[in-house]
Amino acid sequence: MSRHRAPDSNDETTVIPRITGETPPSPTPAARPSPGPSAQPRPEAADATTVLPVVPAAPNPAPDGPAPVSPAPVSAAPTSPAPTNPVPVSAAPVSGQPVADDATTTIPRISAADATTVIPRIDETSLIGRIPDAIPEDADPSGKPPRDRDDSGAPIRAVRRKDVYASAYADYTRVTVGSVIRTTLRTAGELLITCGLVLLLFAAYEVWGKAAIVDSHQSDLNQQLAQAWDTPTASPSQPATNTLAPPPGNAIARLYIPRLNKHWVVVQGVTPADIRYAPGHYPKSAMPGQGGNFAMAGHRMRSVFWDLDKLQVGDKIVVETRTTWYVYAVVKTRVVKPTQVEVVSPNPPEVKAAAKSTNDNVTPGNPTVSLDRFLTLTTCNPKWDNYQRLIIHAALVDGSERPRADGPPAELKG
Repeated sequence: MSRHRAPDSNDETTVIPRITGETPPSPTPAARPSPGPSAQPRPEAADATTVLPVVPAAPNPAPDGPAPVSPAPVSAAPTSPAPTNPVPVSAAPVSGQPVADDATTTIPRISAADATTVIPRIDETSLIGRIPDAIPEDADPSGKPPRDRDDSGAPIRAVRRKDVYASAYADYTRVTVGSVIRTTLRTAGELLITCGLVLLLFAAYEVWGKAAIVDSHQSDLNQQLAQAWDTPTASPSQPATNTLAPPPGNAIARLYIPRLNKHWVVVQGVTPADIRYAPGHYPKSAMPGQGGNFAMAGHRMRSVFWDLDKLQVGDKIVVETRTTWYVYAVVKTRVVKPTQVEVVSPNPPEVKAAAKSTNDNVTPGNPTVSLDRFLTLTTCNPKWDNYQRLIIHAALVDGSERPRADGPPAELKG
């Protein structure tokens, strides 16, 4: 077989240029040997640079730095496509001179000063994740950094001053004229508020506390009185004669005021200890129903004689003893000095005249009042003070006595 073969028109490899290491210079016609009789003409090898861009030499960089990269001018010569059949090359191009049909003329020139100018620089640590700082032990568990100041702007940590640590609020607590005035006003305000609360508590005790205490003691006195009255006697139908006054503190009767819807157990004695929880009977005055003046005293508190000033002439006062019910009618009210003790005497002044005036105004058919059997109630006046005395005088209604066994009188029922 021959070493060389003729080019085939159907061979697809004929469009691939042959790449050689270096294009030798073309021999002169005289030096070229003549082909043998059996040799066939072969195409000239294509230059490898025909398909690679030509990179021209870049100018030297300036002393101050690399020259800016500028694109190479584009050749205006048209680019012709590669031929289908190989075309023999008669002569190699001159070194450094671009070929008109060279495809590298359309590729921009890259400066040879720094080939990395178009490549992004990658730091060795740019691909390594950042390690967060260590969280202090006193930091917030949520990860937030510790605050050095609060919302008011004051530091929340101790401040080092010379050799000592000052309070975080030292700037706000130092003594100034304004701070002294503010402290004084604040202290005065707190004292006034405290005094107001104490007064409110005292008023609540006077209104509800003492009332509860008096009611509790009145319940005990009521049981004591019922026990004493339920003890059988030799002749219960006959009223007992009071030859001796009962001992101080003992319950002697029950007092009812229908207008005020109040009732109390009356004890013997008018000392502060006797009348602490109940009205007390003046020991030297008459007993209920007897001739003279049945005088009693009581405190001006809500649980005792607080509303005694509401009584008017004609109002009824009922007294219950062990055997009898007595009904008295108010004939006179007045305010006197504490030294006017004659109001509790057996025959108080002006009371008999007031009883006669009441009888004169009684319509026919209505009962009259007695002119020698009286009832007197005394208490402090005005409310919350005791520099005066409020006096209520009443006279026994004639024919109002009735046995206790017959039940309460009509005035008490309704």
